[in-house]
Amino acid sequence: MMSQNQKEELFPTIGQLADKTNQLKDDEDADHQTEDNGENAVQQIESLCMKCHEQGVTRLLLTSIPFFREVIVMSFRCEHCGTQNNEIQSAGTIRTEGTVYTTRILARSDLNRQIVRSSSCEIQIPELELTLPPTERGQLTTVEGLIRDVVADLAQDQPLRRIQDEEGYNTIEKLLGKLRDILGDEDGEQDAQLGKAAEKDIPMPAFTVKLDDPAGNSFIEFIGGASDPKWNMRSYPRTLQQNIALGLVADPAHTENGEAEYSATESAPITDDEIFVFPGTCSSCGHPINTYMKKVIIPYFKDILIMSTNCDRCGYRDNEVKSGSAISEQGKRITLKVEDKEDLSRDILKSETAGLSIPEIDLVLTHGTLGGRFTTLEGILDQVYEELSEKAFAGDSSTAEGRKTFEDFLSGLKEVKTASRPFTLILDDPLANSYLQNIYAPDPDPNMTIVLYERTWEQNEELGLNDIKVEGYEEDAEREKGEPADKTEKAGTTETGA
Repeated sequence: MMSQNQKEELFPTIGQLADKTNQLKDDEDADHQTEDNGENAVQQIESLCMKCHEQGVTRLLLTSIPFFREVIVMSFRCEHCGTQNNEIQSAGTIRTEGTVYTTRILARSDLNRQIVRSSSCEIQIPELELTLPPTERGQLTTVEGLIRDVVADLAQDQPLRRIQDEEGYNTIEKLLGKLRDILGDEDGEQDAQLGKAAEKDIPMPAFTVKLDDPAGNSFIEFIGGASDPKWNMRSYPRTLQQNIALGLVADPAHTENGEAEYSATESAPITDDEIFVFPGTCSSCGHPINTYMKKVIIPYFKDILIMSTNCDRCGYRDNEVKSGSAISEQGKRITLKVEDKEDLSRDILKSETAGLSIPEIDLVLTHGTLGGRFTTLEGILDQVYEELSEKAFAGDSSTAEGRKTFEDFLSGLKEVKTASRPFTLILDDPLANSYLQNIYAPDPDPNMTIVLYERTWEQNEELGLNDIKVEGYEEDAEREKGEPADKTEKAGTTETGA
């Protein structure tokens, strides 16, 4: 395993490489020194040109992108025929999960955001209904550079398409018009200089750039740190088809045993803790899968039931928490003052009926939001951010004031989920089935307050408790059986009298 210091020496940042190159240029014997000591930041290798079959030069730049990972930037040029090409490859391993980066481009300055696109990355611009499928090679560019590449590729065959397919020509021409509005180019403007679109002082329609990479090796730059409200990253388990496309697993259709290889599933042995196994089918990849259910005793709390599903083939995971005890007579409200990152590692059990709020950022989750969760405080805040950030900037009709308010809210939420600022967490559960770890147990936690309260009639009605009767229900059942007969007799007497 390569140490962190070794990685930094082998993959310096772009800024360090630029400083090193400037130092070599200032030296009068830079060329001679480069040849003798190999101090050039860019490595040069002679390689065959596939067009003219002469020797060209491939330049390799090993660098690291801050807050991302190590990459290799490659550039080829043939002096004989003028052929040139460039691409980027990840120098790290394939992540265990895929990643989706979503960035809202609201101002022209956002067009300068850098994009690292791997060969397995799919790019979408939903507002334009534009999808760029995975390519054969990676790419290092900006948002503006990406759009200019799309315009150049689509406009190249437009004269021929106008003759052969007029309907397709008109459709693509509308798309090109929208892309040129983003770039600020005129219809007849050609070969505009890259980077000039961000400097133009004209309106620009807002749009979204989404990078979906099953390998997790793509990236789009954020501005001002990971708390950038326009930027969001989430991970997801890969499907079986994605694992096959990346070469991580073999295609079951091409194996000797086919699907029969995975059809034989055995239940885990039942221990004293009694783990129940429910066979089923994975909703992600379709392979046979087991769902496990176990009763767990949480110290200083009560018994709960945890149901867990984990697919070894595609990585799909799901879990659900249910209370294993009787309904509490009172509700419970837990208040925790979070002061540092250690508090984020506390275990939290949020039942389906619990509500969560953080007054410092005006965050209020009503009862039932996110369902039942057994995780850490950091984990549940990450889930809250993912759920809310996907709804950010929805619709171009939202006012500038509304967008600014939501941006400030997301920035505050990012600070909270990293404990960059102190905050107060309130967990309110009418059924008292929620739990927050006391790290001082069995002694009282000085930062935690637990209050038991009587439920209101409205809360009992919402939970269906007003209609529950556990005593004397047999007499009520017998009384209900006798009521229809009495009503029939009364009805018959009335008809006879008439």
